[in-house]
Amino acid sequence: MAKINLSEKAKEILELAQKQGVEQNFLFVTTFKRYQVQLKILHDLEIKLNEMGALVTKEYVKGRANVYTNPAINSYNKTADSANRTASTLMKIITQLKDVSLEVDTDWEM
Repeated sequence: MAKINLSEKAKEILELAQKQGVEQNFLFVTTFKRYQVQLKILHDLEIKLNEMGALVTKEYVKGRANVYTNPAINSYNKTADSANRTASTLMKIITQLKDVSLEVDTDWEM
């Protein structure tokens, strides 16, 4: 299985947004930033999981060791699910808001 470069994929999303003219759209910018944070968290969790493994041992009273699933797996799965939903939202913004500008307009009067 080929390794996917997440930075490269994020760059592709940004290029697609530029082609559609939504790269300055407030919703796109804030959602894209959130997506980048989620990718960073996933990367860090992957490193920890590779270091620690899928199982962890906890010792309780009398020195008995119990084996548990690494709690980072739960965090990874939740973050991956959120990142998938964020990516879906980004694609909706790119495809549906291409003609809508949500930039701040300083020329309007009250």
